[in-house]
Amino acid sequence: MVAGPVVAVRGESFREVMPELAQFRVVAMARDRDRETTLSRLAERAAAVRVLLDEQGRAIERRETGELWVRPETRRSGERVVAYHGSVSTMVTVSGFTTLGELMLRIADQDQIEVSGPWWSLRPDSPVHREARQAAIADALRRAHEYAEALGARVTALVELADAGADRPPTLAAMAFSGAPGGGLELDLDLDPRPQTVQAAVHARFTISEPVLR
Repeated sequence: MVAGPVVAVRGESFREVMPELAQFRVVAMARDRDRETTLSRLAERAAAVRVLLDEQGRAIERRETGELWVRPETRRSGERVVAYHGSVSTMVTVSGFTTLGELMLRIADQDQIEVSGPWWSLRPDSPVHREARQAAIADALRRAHEYAEALGARVTALVELADAGADRPPTLAAMAFSGAPGGGLELDLDLDPRPQTVQAAVHARFTISEPVLR
């Protein structure tokens, strides 16, 4: 049981920071009446994407193969196969943004390739999150002191501190490009990373000395 008067406050912090990562998705597609031809084209197009990604070196932090599917296309009636469709997706995570737009366009310039993104974000362990939480605690303590001073009292001890769960998910932005047969074009696209909103909030309770009431 807490003895003496208690002041309860909410501390908040809000800031906008530049993103640390960008993600985009690449989907290679193929279609042909012959199943083996479909699979061969799909493998060739996926390999061509890998070559372009390999050229980026350390700028690419991670790439993950997503869904792979191959399905037959049949007539509306019956099971006669008229073509085969195939696709394989890759999620690419990039930390260097200087040539991001150029890379996305170069990939989209390949035959039967779809590119979507980028999605901007912070690293899960980014120090920005910790700084926001610390700023929220400082704000709570400042408010507690202000309330106590207004009562002619002073803050004496912390009773409780709870995270209010105000962190927001990263802000996303996306574009989409559909590839046509590559024409060897000189491609360039400047991208403006979208600032990420970071918020934190805490609930805190402090004991204060006896107020001087007038």
